[in-house]
Amino acid sequence: MMQNLLSSLYRNIPIGLVVLDQDRIVRHMNTHMATLAGVAADQAIGEPFDSAFAVDRLDALMNFPFTDKAGNRYHVALFYEPESTEASGFHQSFSGAIKDIQEARNEQRRLLAEIERANENLIQSEKLAGIGQLAAGVAHEINNPVGYVFSNLRTLAGYVTDLLKIIDAVDEVQDIEAIRRLKNSLEYTGIRDDVEALIKESGEGIDRIKKIISALQDFCHIDTEEFSAHDLHACLDTTLSVATSEIKYKAIVVKEYGDLPSVECNASQINQVILNLIVNAAQAIDHEGVITVRTGQEKSSAWFEIEDTGKGIPPEFLTRVFEPFFTTKPVGQGTGLGLALSYRIVQKHHGHIEIFSESGQGTRIRVWLPIAQPHLFDSPE
Repeated sequence: MMQNLLSSLYRNIPIGLVVLDQDRIVRHMNTHMATLAGVAADQAIGEPFDSAFAVDRLDALMNFPFTDKAGNRYHVALFYEPESTEASGFHQSFSGAIKDIQEARNEQRRLLAEIERANENLIQSEKLAGIGQLAAGVAHEINNPVGYVFSNLRTLAGYVTDLLKIIDAVDEVQDIEAIRRLKNSLEYTGIRDDVEALIKESGEGIDRIKKIISALQDFCHIDTEEFSAHDLHACLDTTLSVATSEIKYKAIVVKEYGDLPSVECNASQINQVILNLIVNAAQAIDHEGVITVRTGQEKSSAWFEIEDTGKGIPPEFLTRVFEPFFTTKPVGQGTGLGLALSYRIVQKHHGHIEIFSESGQGTRIRVWLPIAQPHLFDSPE
């Protein structure tokens, strides 16, 4: 019934109505426009507006843009004859209605912008909460190599003292035998072998610290709204490095990476999604288990998934896991925002999330992302 009403209004209003695409080609026109312009619809549709109509004798009532769901942009132009009393009255009421609609749309845009800002703040807060949760573990990961590098340096300091004694003795002793006796008393051969091992071990420790810091820098770099091409495997590896302390006492990580092109995304936000899924997987495992990270590509989409051998999710909760503040974790162990914000981030990337789980059988969560983001026209202001 509503469709019939709209069709009738479209045909019978005393206003000429024309719909133009972004190239100003006529796509639709109503009967009154054909009467006003003296041009049949089949002659005008498909033609450029300026060549289809001679509208110098008509006044434009309004010209406003809109964008359809597929991202196609159009303009609606309304015309009337100045001497038409009926059209003039319609003009006044229609203009008022359009003004109200435009004000409502502006208010809607303002509210949506506020919601978007709130979402971004939540994402950043959850990210900081995740970093805080991992901070003690990351400090432990750094403290281990720092500890043995410091110990090695103390040992090396003693060795250097002994080596300097041997070097200084060259100027003081009378014969080479005295130097040999000093070298033997200071166990020079053992020092030489141990120094090489200590330097190698310390270098490995410093390299480990550099990798942890580099992973943190990659994970925590400043968010931007821009999307750019990124290596999804690098995002996974970076986040796994940051989350090592959360995982290593619970599970071994198995990587099953496929061939992926660069994916157009906001890497910082995707890192946050990966972290949420990995931490959830680790927390679902009570003692020892396996976390499997897989990637793949189908047509124009790339995907990654995190699978664990943990407790699984009861079927009655599967439909609620993406609700804000919903959590099955004990009080104090979860905010209930991790999956909700992950869902929001993936939606923003024009992707989707699939979840597969059974009680006692573990959980598998797959994230789908378009390889190239759809570049739609912005909504008109």
